[in-house]
Amino acid sequence: MKILGIQVLRGPNIWSINRKKLIQMRLDLEDLEQRPTNLIDGFSERITKSLPTLFTHRCSKGHAGGFFERVKEGTWMGHVIEHIALEIQTLAGMDTGYGRTRQTKTEGIYNVVFSYLEEKAGVYAAEASVKIAEALIDNQDCKIEEHIQKLRELRESERLGPSTGSIVDEAISRDIPWIRLNKSSLVQLGYGKNQVRFRATMTEKTNSIAVDIACNKDETKRLLQDAAIPVAKGLTISEAEELPEAIKKIGFPLVFKPLDGNHGKGATINVKTEEAAKAAFDYAKNYSRKIIIEKFISGYDFRILVIDHQMVAAALRVPAHVKGNGQYTIQQLIDRENEDPRRGYGHENVLTEIIVDRDTLDLLAKKEYTLETVVPNGEIVYLKSTANLSTGGTSIDVTDLVHPQNIFISERISRIIGLDICGIDVMAQNLTQPLTENGGVILEVNAAPGFRMHLAPSEGLPRNVAAPVIDMLYPPGKSARIPIIAVTGTNGKTTTTRLIAHMVKSNGTRVGYTTSDGIYVQNTLLMKGDTTGPISSEFILRDPTVEFAVLETARGGILRAGLGFNKCDIGVVTNIQEDHLGISDIHSLDDLTRVKNVVIGAVKRDGWAVLNADNKYCIKIANDADCKVAYFSMDEKNPAIVEHCKKGGTAAIYENGYITIKKGDWKIRVDKVTHIPITFGGSVEFMIENVLAATLAVFLCGYKIEDIRMSLETFIPSAAQTPGRMNIFKFKEFQILVDFAHNPDGFNGIKDYLKTIEATEHVGVISGTGDRRDEDIKETARIAAQMFDKIIICQEKYLRGRNQQELIDLLLSGIYEVKPDMEVIINNNGNDCLQYIIATAKSGSFMTILSDTIDNAIVKVTEYLDKEFGV
Repeated sequence: MKILGIQVLRGPNIWSINRKKLIQMRLDLEDLEQRPTNLIDGFSERITKSLPTLFTHRCSKGHAGGFFERVKEGTWMGHVIEHIALEIQTLAGMDTGYGRTRQTKTEGIYNVVFSYLEEKAGVYAAEASVKIAEALIDNQDCKIEEHIQKLRELRESERLGPSTGSIVDEAISRDIPWIRLNKSSLVQLGYGKNQVRFRATMTEKTNSIAVDIACNKDETKRLLQDAAIPVAKGLTISEAEELPEAIKKIGFPLVFKPLDGNHGKGATINVKTEEAAKAAFDYAKNYSRKIIIEKFISGYDFRILVIDHQMVAAALRVPAHVKGNGQYTIQQLIDRENEDPRRGYGHENVLTEIIVDRDTLDLLAKKEYTLETVVPNGEIVYLKSTANLSTGGTSIDVTDLVHPQNIFISERISRIIGLDICGIDVMAQNLTQPLTENGGVILEVNAAPGFRMHLAPSEGLPRNVAAPVIDMLYPPGKSARIPIIAVTGTNGKTTTTRLIAHMVKSNGTRVGYTTSDGIYVQNTLLMKGDTTGPISSEFILRDPTVEFAVLETARGGILRAGLGFNKCDIGVVTNIQEDHLGISDIHSLDDLTRVKNVVIGAVKRDGWAVLNADNKYCIKIANDADCKVAYFSMDEKNPAIVEHCKKGGTAAIYENGYITIKKGDWKIRVDKVTHIPITFGGSVEFMIENVLAATLAVFLCGYKIEDIRMSLETFIPSAAQTPGRMNIFKFKEFQILVDFAHNPDGFNGIKDYLKTIEATEHVGVISGTGDRRDEDIKETARIAAQMFDKIIICQEKYLRGRNQQELIDLLLSGIYEVKPDMEVIINNNGNDCLQYIIATAKSGSFMTILSDTIDNAIVKVTEYLDKEFGV
């Protein structure tokens, strides 16, 4: 077997609109195409023994054990690998469950698709599943446990922490989109101007001064003490020489902790001797220049969580410990405790495995114990000096037991320190009595407190503490989204996108948009290049200045990684024509329709699909759409338009020279096409289609007809406004048209326009694109032969796996089919080619440069024009 490629899909995609996180592995089974599992000796027995948990996979049989039945009956290895990839992720603590395996139109090559939770783990699962299958086939060691442990490590290195993850999960449950902004825990909720950011449990509302105060334990204690909040007696020192005086002032037993510490790092409790105090001081010094020394208060360790100045949860925290039975050593007791199914690696389970470290050994040494000590029956031995869950501690929910006065104290503390999310550490006998009565004290106030102990306590009720965070960030009435219009199709996407963006920004809204020539916010080009994929979409949605997004969404990005957004308000499909066929398993227009339909599948249920009623493939999309549908058409009498409007539907039509909105039986004329510059006086039919699509989309957004009209009349076709789309340069003796038409339908559009142009000679510059089918390349050449008197082939680039001469031969073949005596010049140097057509141009000639054959053609033609006019 051979892996031909692995793609990570991160948004709505051709396999699923709702399952956004999928791995697509292209797999060549090679000789195994002729060897299903029932023809591989012992395979069924080996996979059952190596991965017995696959019994839960129901497969097409619909019951437990169904997959194993399929293996016995005989199934192909791609299907087996799909199930292995899913199961090893599950065994590593990432329960996914969705998979599909489909043979491509090439025998032996399959697309194996399965869901993932963490991207790197998903890619590893794809590779590992092939290795495991090959080992099973060859009766070799599968190394299942090694693969599972590696997946666990990848999971822990990649996943959001439990606190961050809980907030994201709560946002998802409320249909709030999110974007991870780095490899750590910085997350954006919402899009554009409506975004908010948070990191772990610090939000953009978290006051930086409050964080500084909370991180300075000495300052925190002073502020609380001044506000009559009970705190532990103590002081701060910097040098070991100050230690005897501190001990004298406070008195044993003591607690040592670094001034700037967190998560219990560097802390030592219940210090009772000067020797132990010196060791505790040195240990804390590893974490901070200044050390806090406090009176050790006997009692229990509680954590109270306050969000938006409201107490939401409280937990009793118990440090990691074991209970002796008079038979086992401490190490054996730890091993048995770690066998608890609630304990896992990192954050995979409610509890974390107990790891022996310096803190553990120090605590044992104080009791004159070692790991080999057999502990008397019933004795509890603490293994950590702090109760953090990350070090193996446990938590018991006590939220409902907190005394009202303690609630008041906690909420008051959050305001004194100024934290929007605040974790308060309390040492007391209980929280059922006021701290002022039972001698309890506040030990610390924490910024960015962990949520795990409240989300999944080892005992008591779980508390959804992420909900009040989202309530605070998105109070009722505050939207998390901005309007999104996504534009796809074969031809006209960029012009339609630009026209919609122009209409929106002309009406006072800051718009961000992506096109095949760059990313723009308002009138500023921020990134140049083909930016029609999901990364570019996300770029716009991350921008906090953007109020409205218009996203050109091309086939390549959808196939490569899915959409860069989970939902849009309006999806526009301009048309579906023959282009890019034969690439990425897209062999027919039905296949291409399935790709474009991903955009419509992502439209909100109350949103709109804007579809071309003159294109039968768009009609197919309309029949499957799970949203409202509106059509545009060049023909008022188009049966789809007639039927649609008869039912009260909305459409945009071209009738009697006007762009018209039709709602049911009512007509609203928007503008005469001769008044719309981009239609070139109504002579360019495909531009009228683009105007119809854009007008309809903006009308459905609620814009007024008069505002739409003004926008249409101020959208001037030019190299600046619509680069590469019908850019006409008027020299003194001749004209040059630059257009990026690159497929038969685009060439036909230019041909229709050239029929309206009187010229002494029509000269065309064309090239082929290497990743298109032979027939597509020849067809563009045939059309070129019909519209030009002379053709220059400039095959400087776009070879894409072919050689230069092969593409030239295909173009020549198409040209000579139509005009055997056509004058054809081959010049594969773009600069020389442009210089030649200008130098040899006849007076009154019209020259057309198609398919971006000459690199930076617009810039270079502009330079020649400037020279002619002395600019």
